[in-house]
Amino acid sequence: MDAPPRRPRPPYEIRSVGSALSLLQMLRDQGVVRISDAAAQLEVAPSTAHRIMQMLVFRGFAVQDDSRMYRPGPGLFAPVTDDVPHRRLRGVAQPILELLAQRVGETVNLQFRVGTTVRFLSTVESNTAVVQIGDRRGAVLEASAASGGLALLSLMEEADLARLYRSGTARSLGVYMDQPRFDGFVRSLKWVRGMGLAVNRERTESGVIALGAAVRDPSGEGVAAVTVSVPQMRAQVVDDVRVRRALLQACGDIEAGLAEGP
Repeated sequence: MDAPPRRPRPPYEIRSVGSALSLLQMLRDQGVVRISDAAAQLEVAPSTAHRIMQMLVFRGFAVQDDSRMYRPGPGLFAPVTDDVPHRRLRGVAQPILELLAQRVGETVNLQFRVGTTVRFLSTVESNTAVVQIGDRRGAVLEASAASGGLALLSLMEEADLARLYRSGTARSLGVYMDQPRFDGFVRSLKWVRGMGLAVNRERTESGVIALGAAVRDPSGEGVAAVTVSVPQMRAQVVDDVRVRRALLQACGDIEAGLAEGP
């Protein structure tokens, strides 16, 4: 079998894109990356390497550990999904998200779960907030930490949760929970399910607080989540009864739209 032809370097190479892709390869192949090593590899200043790495963190392709080194994030290993149902979900939800953002004056997001991660399908930013969270479309977060992910996980049976977090696959993905931690996690999800809401207080990103609720299909299965994200300076927003009611109403409206069929 003939080898594929050698891939030529693009004639109009964009250096910043090439640098970001090189960092992704380093994360994939090395497992841990220091900014000094990244700068040397890219032949750029450490400040430049840091800015590029921060964008990878922002999009979920890298995470910084307690030693301030960078490791692969959930976005680096997220599998490809079928976009057809998500196009319909986005089409139904988009006007409802826009209305919700206007009502609460904050950034709202539509997420869906893939295994132990949640992905951002759509973001609508308020045009009234002075400090905004930013567009997260395409970003990937750990479901066990994100508000939307917690809302969706809370709808699952304990046996299904065990397959996600107590299996050999969970070990290989780095999301394995020992029995005491898993038991505590299940208890916390029961509280989320009872409330119908989940809160993420800076678990996935410093300075960001999020409130999430699940969207269910007619059978009661969680198909998506809607979140309201705010900067820490406005953390009280997620505890506002009016905001919580507006979020739950938006989820109900999306459910009604999905139930109507194509």
